[in-house]
Amino acid sequence: MIKLLGAIFIILATTWTGFESAKHLSERPKQLRQLKSALQSLEAEIMYGHTPLHEAARRLAAQLPKPLSSFFEGFAKKLTDTETTVKDAWEDSLKEVWKQTAFKQGEFEIMKQFGETLGRHDRFSQQKHIMLTLSHLEREEADAIDKQAKYEKMVKSLGFFSGLLLIILLI
Repeated sequence: MIKLLGAIFIILATTWTGFESAKHLSERPKQLRQLKSALQSLEAEIMYGHTPLHEAARRLAAQLPKPLSSFFEGFAKKLTDTETTVKDAWEDSLKEVWKQTAFKQGEFEIMKQFGETLGRHDRFSQQKHIMLTLSHLEREEADAIDKQAKYEKMVKSLGFFSGLLLIILLI
């Protein structure tokens, strides 16, 4: 009886681990879509609303789900509350929120590079930088969708089957 309960517990734990790992694979494309949407909204705020950067970031934070809302909220707060450059505020906010996201290093570099150009150019040059960043993020999103399709089901199965293997080895 105790062996059976132990076996059930092992299967549940390893299957749950597999599903959690698979969740990370499905979160990345979703968060990339949200980030692209946020940058498109930022572009609209800059181009058509003539909105100051801190106000645009605050509006984006209100529209987006976490963890992206935390990023834009922190960015807006740094711009208004501290004496810092836009580049440093962007990069600091990025580093603070990064661990909460499902993004990879490639996305970090793209966003960091975008932050270096933010607020330094006229509206039309800024629009070009946003479009360039969006095209880079689209490439990353395609990669994330590809990885999700390839590995999500495998990771879920791997969790379950590693539990079975562990039970067999323990019997």
